[in-house]
Amino acid sequence: MAKAPVPGLVKTRLCPPATHAEAARIAAASLRDTIDAVQGTARARPVLALAGELDSATGAVELRDALRGWTVLGQRGDGFPARLAAAHADTAAAHPGLPVVQIGMDTPQVTPDLLSEACAALDVADAALGMAEDGGWWVVGFRDPAAASLLELVPTSRPDTGARTLAALRTAGLRVASLPQLTDVDTMGDALRVAGSVPDSRFASSLPAGLRR
Repeated sequence: MAKAPVPGLVKTRLCPPATHAEAARIAAASLRDTIDAVQGTARARPVLALAGELDSATGAVELRDALRGWTVLGQRGDGFPARLAAAHADTAAAHPGLPVVQIGMDTPQVTPDLLSEACAALDVADAALGMAEDGGWWVVGFRDPAAASLLELVPTSRPDTGARTLAALRTAGLRVASLPQLTDVDTMGDALRVAGSVPDSRFASSLPAGLRR
């Protein structure tokens, strides 16, 4: 799941201190690092569910090159919970018979090893969930993607979104594997902490020089 990194439409909570142009560059770098992690995950069939127009995005040429060979779908649905569920359904339709693991573009520190762990968890569990430090989640996966319809029932962008998601999955009788907790990037404070954990990444390099630690 990703939003096209268009200035003024993405990562606006980084502004200030970042400008809208700087926030879009940060978002583009975060997306590129996430694409690389997915690309490096063994046996993955990568899919991008995109909101917005890539042609208007910062780094559009580089992003299109990075997405060669990917299935790129438009996001659909009324509200973010519905778009999350629809992305699972559309991915399952494009790649029938496979489990689906879903992440966003807010955890540029994610690695192929972490994503492989999420995939492997679905060999023994019905679902896998990794919590974010802010109370949300950064990754969710389903052995049967139809079960992702449960995501429509959970409000997002709340400090209890992760807990509510876990409760919804367990109430439905799913066996849920827990994955490591990560920090997702919403504020500049988040961005600086994440960049410190991956100092050689595109993401870290994208932060305005005056803000880097």
